[in-house]
Amino acid sequence: MYAAAGDGVLDSLAGWVRRMGRVRCDGGWYGKADPYGEQVLAVLSFRYENGKEPHILVVGIDQPSGGLAVDALVEEAKFLDELDLRPTPPESVAKRVLDAFELTDRVMGARVADTLPGVRPFAITRARTVLARTSHDTGPAGSQQEPSAEARLEGLDVSGPGVREAFDVLMEFVGERTLWWSPARVSQFLTQWLPREAILSEAAIEAMPEVVRAWTMRQGGHPDVLRQIDRDAPRLPGLMADDSLASLNKRLSMAAKDR
Repeated sequence: MYAAAGDGVLDSLAGWVRRMGRVRCDGGWYGKADPYGEQVLAVLSFRYENGKEPHILVVGIDQPSGGLAVDALVEEAKFLDELDLRPTPPESVAKRVLDAFELTDRVMGARVADTLPGVRPFAITRARTVLARTSHDTGPAGSQQEPSAEARLEGLDVSGPGVREAFDVLMEFVGERTLWWSPARVSQFLTQWLPREAILSEAAIEAMPEVVRAWTMRQGGHPDVLRQIDRDAPRLPGLMADDSLASLNKRLSMAAKDR
């Protein structure tokens, strides 16, 4: 009886109401929103099951703050023409969107755009729809991942002494935020993070500037980043030799290694 009554209510609704939520995802894109990738854009495109009303969801994710969702908007598909983004598996984009919103919800007083609260429920629902359909159609969500940083090692000469060791340490620092590579971040890596956290062989310390330059070229070779490397790289051997800069974890690891 209740099911029959429900069918009657549905029949009385406008067509656009009945289509709400019944969308298919046409594709995903991910890329830099600025030259340094300090903000990235995660984009998913949709259209309703009848093939009409194509639209895209665009979510801005702030990298220096840890990956917060700071803005979101819904636009026509032609908006993609103005963006320089790379095609990315939709489920990977959807997971990044949901992770970004989850992080934003955990941070009290997070600075976000005034437009974000109004679009947030729509964005989360759309992203969940992508993961739900991926899980139903092709297995566990996230089974197709964005190419790892390791895949980008192709073309870099790893035969030199210490090169592979240096690259592995760089990738540990870069983590999942591979697109974020600014003068400030490269300086933090060379002058703060390495002396504080990394235990490197002399060969790896010597190779590190060229490895960082090679990674920078893969990220677009921004002149400001290359100039920052030139300024900071000569200081690296001295900083690595200064034990007072080492964190407690590094000191403990070095002591255990010497036993």
